[in-house]
Amino acid sequence: MYTIIFLGNGIILHIVRFDPALHQPVYFFLAMLAFVELGVSVSLPTVLGIFLFGINNISFGGCLLQIFSMYSYSLCMESGILLAMSVDHFVAIYSPLQYTIILTILRISRMGVTIAFHSVVLVFPLLLLLKRLLFCSHNTLTHSYCLHSDLIKLPCGDTHPNSILGLFVISFTFGLDSLLIVISCMLILHTVLGIASGAGRWRALNTCVSHTSAVPVYYVPIIILSLIHRFGHHLPLFLHTVMASVYLFFPPVANRIVYSIKTKEVLRSIVRHCLKRGVWYLRGYSENTGTWIRAIAWILDFQMGKLYSA
Repeated sequence: MYTIIFLGNGIILHIVRFDPALHQPVYFFLAMLAFVELGVSVSLPTVLGIFLFGINNISFGGCLLQIFSMYSYSLCMESGILLAMSVDHFVAIYSPLQYTIILTILRISRMGVTIAFHSVVLVFPLLLLLKRLLFCSHNTLTHSYCLHSDLIKLPCGDTHPNSILGLFVISFTFGLDSLLIVISCMLILHTVLGIASGAGRWRALNTCVSHTSAVPVYYVPIIILSLIHRFGHHLPLFLHTVMASVYLFFPPVANRIVYSIKTKEVLRSIVRHCLKRGVWYLRGYSENTGTWIRAIAWILDFQMGKLYSA
């Protein structure tokens, strides 16, 4: 899963940066999502430490840093970017002629900075409240990483302020963003139903397929995990651990597959890049080999030209 996450998101970031055909708002948001999902995975070195090297310990400071990084990327930024992508799809369907005028690079950059600042401001107070707690008994965590709802079960003092603040952060990010995403989806559906031709409706809905798949992939695991932590105390411990891992690792893996397959321009760009690399390699290799290598290079070059023209 780590391999798929790093390789898939790295490819998305690379092709969006270097392919001029992908220098559009929708792909800039996709690159932001890929960057955030990479940040989530980088925030979890303890998972690799446990499964590869058997390192089961983490300092309290390291645990706080992991909570800050993981919650900033996963809970706040990813949710905010999914909301921004919903707005992007609504603008593309509602006002396609003014799409690039409304969503300029400057505005997209401002949206990204605002999402990042919003995440830091919301998550940082959690660390301050955790810092004041006293740990006087066992310090064994349930999961392979530091989860706020898991950590506040360990102190012997009053953790109600931590629970209230954690609930506020989830409500203000996850809850508010999900509500706004539902509203944007309703507006998109209302706009699509107003399109006269059936082909136009299908074409408009088809542009939202990948995003409508990414939203439940992100929100369903976190909803299940929250319900298990709140009401599933009688459930087996392994179920808590499995869902905590699914919550962080399943969305980055599934999103890369969905966006790479369902978004034709991304898939074409990946194929073009692979063909270009193959042509460069075969041309360099064919200097000291027979003509059949040159023929393969010519065929790949021809196919790449067809993809560019498409």
